Amino acid sequence: MSDVYAEPTTGAEPTDPAILARYTTLRLGGTAGRLATATSAEEIVHKVQEAERRDDPVLILAGGSNVVVGDQGFPGTVVLVRSRGLRVVAEEADTVTVRVEAGEPWDDFVAATVANGWSGLECLSGIPGSAGATPIQNVGAYGQEVAETITGVQVYDRTEGGVGRIDAADCGFAYRGSIFKYSDRWVVLSVDFRLTRSPLSGPVRYAELARALGVEVGDRVPLADARATVLRLRAGKGMVLDDSDPDTWSVGSFFTNPVLDREAYQLLRERAADLGEPPSWPGAGDLVKISAAWLIDKAGFAKGHPGPEGVAISSKHTLALTNHTGRASTAALVALAREIRDGVHDRFGVTLHPEPVLVNCTV
Repeated sequence: MSDVYAEPTTGAEPTDPAILARYTTLRLGGTAGRLATATSAEEIVHKVQEAERRDDPVLILAGGSNVVVGDQGFPGTVVLVRSRGLRVVAEEADTVTVRVEAGEPWDDFVAATVANGWSGLECLSGIPGSAGATPIQNVGAYGQEVAETITGVQVYDRTEGGVGRIDAADCGFAYRGSIFKYSDRWVVLSVDFRLTRSPLSGPVRYAELARALGVEVGDRVPLADARATVLRLRAGKGMVLDDSDPDTWSVGSFFTNPVLDREAYQLLRERAADLGEPPSWPGAGDLVKISAAWLIDKAGFAKGHPGPEGVAISSKHTLALTNHTGRASTAALVALAREIRDGVHDRFGVTLHPEPVLVNCTV
């Protein structure tokens, strides 16, 4: 177990193991109708099939770091994915393909790639959760996305009733999305990553990371240096799990960065003319990605902004909404998210969208 991944716990630990707050990094969520723990791909399939025979709805839950569960919980079967392990499944002169089980803690896997001299995931260090969740969100940070290295995903197809593989080209990867995100058809069992054999990172693409490393954008650095610097930056933003730091009792970034066409971007610039140029990055075609953190802050929601019942914006990062007291409710968190979304829209005409998966709750 790495020092940045831990089984989520609550400040006032519930005694009922079916209370889903025990298994989410937000420490929120009501009771499951039934809990089933799966420690292998075969067990995951078996537990899902058992639930289907009972006509139970199924929720797959692994690290719990990117899910918001409603106070009413989940009425069906929650399958806790606890499969572990990774192995090399293909080797070439310059690359290695590694298969990692869905329940493997993500940062443990990233640490292993760095230790083995496999480049391609080092900038994704410190992200909580499991390896199997990464293709669902197309997890990304500091200039890297998992879509760049995933070659395929092994899945259980609940519609067809069989186990198979979906090649990366068919995963529908997009900014914080994939075919898996809004469909329960596929259950991720393991993921294949093709990584480069190199002691150096990929080209550093993110300006903040380049500054922290003391290099230029596009330079490469030792893998261990890239990992250590990303961990330090994430910790400074409350984005590394820490039982002693309520700012980390969150799902990380709650909202995605909006992607606007040129017309919408120009309207935003006009409405924000008194605030300077909104931070932005070019997207595909004529699209422009805007900093959600900037929009939230400039709409009047500063770090530490309080919500009801002990929820708040993190004191370290405006994109993280926290269960700051450990005793809040999902309803309170959702109310804060709505307040922020509506405030940003009123000020800038831009609608923010949640990044985490919402279970029996809406924003």
